[in-house]
Amino acid sequence: MSAPLERPENPLEFAHDQAVKHSGMKLWFSTFANKTSGAVGSPITFLIAIFMVVIWAFLGPMYHYSNTWQLVINTGTTIITFLMVFLIQNTQNRDAKAIHLKLNELIHAGKHAQNDLIEVEKLSDEELKKLEEHYARIREECERRRNAGIPESGQDAA
Repeated sequence: MSAPLERPENPLEFAHDQAVKHSGMKLWFSTFANKTSGAVGSPITFLIAIFMVVIWAFLGPMYHYSNTWQLVINTGTTIITFLMVFLIQNTQNRDAKAIHLKLNELIHAGKHAQNDLIEVEKLSDEELKKLEEHYARIREECERRRNAGIPESGQDAA
């Protein structure tokens, strides 16, 4: 039997210190993506975008609604959209990983939790399907017991 893993005094500080030691560009991009996604998701940025579209529309008659006038908004929005895809994906990946880490901590800390479920998100689609079926059977058994008036035990019914 292996010894339990030692937990750092402050896991967040430990993770930050390790990240600073081992990455430069990744840490920079992560910080940049986080700050940028926060900024572009703000109400003021939305208002600025609306203002720019209104200005563009207002200039339409001056430029006789020319192809160049249309190309300006099309090119601008295409470039912004292209760049935002990467920033949004980075932010979603980081958020998903953070949620998984929080769930892993809850599973690890739970008295009756199954530690085997830590990092369950790394299983194959087929393994996840089988696990989902397993918990569906447990749910069905709990419903059957509740309908029969039998108290739930919290243990696997399957």
